[in-house]
Amino acid sequence: MNNTLFENSNSNIPIDETARQLYFCEKAAAHVKELAERLGRKPTCCVTTFGCQMNARDSEKLAGILERVGYEMIEDENADFVIFNTCTVRDNANQRVYGRLGVLNGYKRKNPHMKIALCGCMMQEPTVIEKLKTSYRFVDLIFGTHNIFRFAELLTATFEQKGMIIDIWEGTDKIVEDLPIERKYSYKSGINIMFGCNNFCSYCIVPYVRGRERSRNPKDILREIKNLVADGVVEIMLLGQNVNSYGKNLEEPMTFAQLLREIEKIEGLQRIRFMTSHPKDLSDELIQVMKESKKICRHLHLPLQSGSTRILNVMNRRYTKEQYLALAERIRREIPDIAITTDIIVGFPGETPEDVEETIDVIRKVKYDNAFTFIYSKRTGTPAAAMEQVPEDVVKVGFDKVLKTVQDTAREQVARYQGQIMEALVEEVNENDASLVTGRLSNNTLVHFPGDASLIGRIVEVSLDECHGFYYMGHMV
Repeated sequence: MNNTLFENSNSNIPIDETARQLYFCEKAAAHVKELAERLGRKPTCCVTTFGCQMNARDSEKLAGILERVGYEMIEDENADFVIFNTCTVRDNANQRVYGRLGVLNGYKRKNPHMKIALCGCMMQEPTVIEKLKTSYRFVDLIFGTHNIFRFAELLTATFEQKGMIIDIWEGTDKIVEDLPIERKYSYKSGINIMFGCNNFCSYCIVPYVRGRERSRNPKDILREIKNLVADGVVEIMLLGQNVNSYGKNLEEPMTFAQLLREIEKIEGLQRIRFMTSHPKDLSDELIQVMKESKKICRHLHLPLQSGSTRILNVMNRRYTKEQYLALAERIRREIPDIAITTDIIVGFPGETPEDVEETIDVIRKVKYDNAFTFIYSKRTGTPAAAMEQVPEDVVKVGFDKVLKTVQDTAREQVARYQGQIMEALVEEVNENDASLVTGRLSNNTLVHFPGDASLIGRIVEVSLDECHGFYYMGHMV
């Protein structure tokens, strides 16, 4: 672990971490200015995000630093600085990164001052670093998930040091959030409330690459939300690998439900979302807070992964099929208008067609509004990788059956709102028809209706006229 790229013996470098990174912002800005003079134009940068909402939030931080130091943000990867913020939950995410790096190498040959950086979860895997060192020497900067707050310092190092810079930390107790950020949306924002995971599900690489659970101080979270609301944000998404276990490691412990109560008091904030919830930690207190809240959205993402108690046990999920069903029933009873979505893995090692039927049984009973259904992806370094794998043709049959059940039950669930008038947060002009805008209901369903860009960021009342499977067509009332 290389904690110090620049010696602390340099008395000009501040000790406070935020001040330290702002100091390096100034240094990086001087280098970018010099580059701009050489090029005769403003240097360009592109941030590409793979993976989850936490990665998307991290990418906003990377973009904030890059813009602060003088880069112009573009969507094209043929840029002067390109950074891939990687994911490693499934193997195909890794393969996509390697494929895209080949393309970047071609750009770099034609653009010798181009810099290529890689960060995120994939970089926490030692085998990945070895492969990059041997086969992708043209990459300038590699860092992981624990030191993303040091990006300004790492960026400066790419100008001042030669060769590939690798700075991977095995862990950290630092949480540094108050640095420049370039938000993708003016009206909504994600907020990290905790980092890491202690659950060690047998198929999952996340605890190994994101580290152990660390909760942010509630005062810092509340201050950040208040600042966002003052800046026009009406909806926030609280992010963590397992938000339900928020606060357990704080000096003054606080439950996730208590944090939600405090956030709800913030004036001007209209909607609160959160993900992801682990079923084993979802308390009655949280259900009650959601039930009583005027601001918490009527949507809960509650990953199932499998409906077979036997498979759940091997997955180390720490709940049974019956416990999950009882929890879903309790949530539905207390909050009848809630939309429940889930994650399902098909083809976990040792899974039989009977286990798949157990999963299908849960889907029919819970009636999810949507489900993200995945084929099991073997992750080196996890216990499940060493288990006997299910043949591909068997997995495919099970996956198709699960997917069809999800689609059939979800259509019925989503259709139950037809004819109602509900509030929608207008998110964008419709991609396919510029005469329409796209809004998101509290329950996370999308609705398309006539409108223009002036509505973006507003919450409006919409009649849900026609259900088209997973979305609605409607009109403003």
